[in-house]
Amino acid sequence: MKQIVSKEAFNEGLAKLLTEYDIYGPVRHPYRGTHSDTDKIQYQQVHSFDEMEWDEKSQFSPKSAVLPINQLLFYFVEDQWLEASETMRKILVFLRPCDLHGMKRMDEIYLNNGAPDYFYERRRKMIKFVVVGCKETYRNCFCVSMGSNVPEDYDAALNIRDDHFELDIIDEDLAVFAGREADFDIDYVTENTFSIEVPEEVDSQYLAEHDMWREFDSRCIACGRCNYVCPTCTCFDMQDIYYKENEDAGERRRVWGACMVDRYTDIAGGITFRSKYGSRMRFKAMHKIYDFRKRFGYNMCVGCGRCDDACPQYISFSETIEKVGAVMKQKLNEEDPA
Repeated sequence: MKQIVSKEAFNEGLAKLLTEYDIYGPVRHPYRGTHSDTDKIQYQQVHSFDEMEWDEKSQFSPKSAVLPINQLLFYFVEDQWLEASETMRKILVFLRPCDLHGMKRMDEIYLNNGAPDYFYERRRKMIKFVVVGCKETYRNCFCVSMGSNVPEDYDAALNIRDDHFELDIIDEDLAVFAGREADFDIDYVTENTFSIEVPEEVDSQYLAEHDMWREFDSRCIACGRCNYVCPTCTCFDMQDIYYKENEDAGERRRVWGACMVDRYTDIAGGITFRSKYGSRMRFKAMHKIYDFRKRFGYNMCVGCGRCDDACPQYISFSETIEKVGAVMKQKLNEEDPA
């Protein structure tokens, strides 16, 4: 159902949905950015559309609304355990097309990658997405190159206009907005400021020890920002927390992990896999454009550009993909000079 909705009517509709849903959207926090006199835009609960920020790209993705940064799984006492109840309301997330594609990739990892993850599935069933169309590209975006620019499989979508919204409702549960019928298409960008070419053929064995990764040994500082802002990084750590009152009792939590940070690959015996930062960058890059695609048929990276925005060392993931492509072309030329 496509309709034109005034801003007043839209907020009235959101007020109705708030009786059943927790609504998440990008919110601007003045002077809390990384640098002096800069703002931070991140996802959190909102109560009206006016609280959301859509003039700029959010530094953080909506991933935290779907996969909590810190999630209690169960309690334990000696040899007994009790699942943590999650008495939660339904969730409505407003997000950009690339981030919706990112949620599809998270679903692949947690739901279609062997046995479904129980805790993820339990929460995911309660979540619906509203796509906000993009009228223009933003800094470091390369979503067109990754095929994640077109909004697909949404529950509702909208275009922001000067004095009204163009609203396309697919899920009848969200049909609470008063408006008039209309015909329109949801906005999406057809060209970014720059484009990249993801290599179709990737020789993972050849790339494993290639010199191109060595520069990251000195450039990367293992802060993990690229992982934490990424909508498709899905790794986590487990934490067993023992209570001081009774050391035989405690709780297990799932917290976000990051393949770029120290200690992520530590195992018993003092052994660490991928101790060099270059090997971590290789692991991450290959997962985004090779391993995931080999398993599910499309690239993991959605081209939101947040990793490029966030890196304090100005490491560009998009340029890294281009370098991988250049290395593969060079290898092919060496094998077949003609």
